[in-house]
Amino acid sequence: MDHKIYILIVEDELEVMDALVKDLENFETFFPVETANDTTEAKKVIDYILDHGHQIGLILCDHVLPGKNGVDLLIELQKNEDTEKSKKVLVTGQAGHEDTILAINKADLDHYVAKPWTEEELQEVVRDQLTDYVIENEKNLLAFMQILDAEKLSESMRKHKMTDH
Repeated sequence: MDHKIYILIVEDELEVMDALVKDLENFETFFPVETANDTTEAKKVIDYILDHGHQIGLILCDHVLPGKNGVDLLIELQKNEDTEKSKKVLVTGQAGHEDTILAINKADLDHYVAKPWTEEELQEVVRDQLTDYVIENEKNLLAFMQILDAEKLSESMRKHKMTDH
C-alpha cells in the first residue's frame, strides 16, 4: 500500500487521549494514529496527512475543545471534499441533544461514543467504521482481512465479483 489510512483523535484531555490511543493500538499496524489537542492542531495534522498523499479513514473527536468545538470541526470536515468520506465519531460526555443532532444532520456523524466507554465498545465501533471506509474507498480489501470485519469484507468482495461479470 503506497498510501496510508489514518485514524485521527481530537481530544484536549491528556488522560482521555492516552486511553483512546491505548485502546486503538491493535489497529496501528494498518491504520497509523495521529492526535491533536484542538481543532487548529487537527486541521494542521489533516493538511499534513493529505499533503503527503494519505487519507483520513476515521476521526474520533471530542465535543468540548478549546476554541472551536468538535461538532463544528466535524461539520467543516464534512464540507471538504478531501475529508467528507472520512468516518466521523463523536466521543464525548458533554454534547447535549442539540449538538448531537447538529452533528448527525450537518456533519454526517457516523457514530456516537459516550464517555466513559469500554475498550471492547470502542474497538467494535472503530472496526465497523474502518470496515465501511475501506469498502467504500479501497480496491484491495484482502489487505484488511486480519484487522477489520472479515465477513463484511468478504461479502463486499463477492458482490463486486458478481457485478464485474
